[in-house]
Amino acid sequence: MHPRNRMFILAALAYALLGGLLGILWLAHPGLIPGNVPRIHGHLMLLGFVTMMIYGVGLHVLPRFSGRSLFSERLGHVQFLLANLGLLVMIAGWLAFHNPTVAVGGAMAWGAMILFALNIALTVRHYGPKGA
Repeated sequence: MHPRNRMFILAALAYALLGGLLGILWLAHPGLIPGNVPRIHGHLMLLGFVTMMIYGVGLHVLPRFSGRSLFSERLGHVQFLLANLGLLVMIAGWLAFHNPTVAVGGAMAWGAMILFALNIALTVRHYGPKGA
């Protein structure tokens, strides 16, 4: 497995643990953590855990299903940086109640989704019969 894909999976697991802990802390002591905690929790679980896991597994498995190499490893690396930075910037914005920061982080996370879609689409696109 490519180290970047492994890093996506490990990041996903870390986000799941952090999101779960945040949810439990918020339920036990609602005023303990400043900011928009429900949104932070939700995005840690969905963008952090679910989406990062999909990225890590998808970048590993989907090229193998197509019988071809990933279209661009560089796009995968940039995607990793954008996805993680975007989520962290969004969280910082919610902690500070600063919507412009949330928007920048959201745009970065969406940019990572675009890179993933482009990279996978170009990897699995139809080439015609093999050997033709």
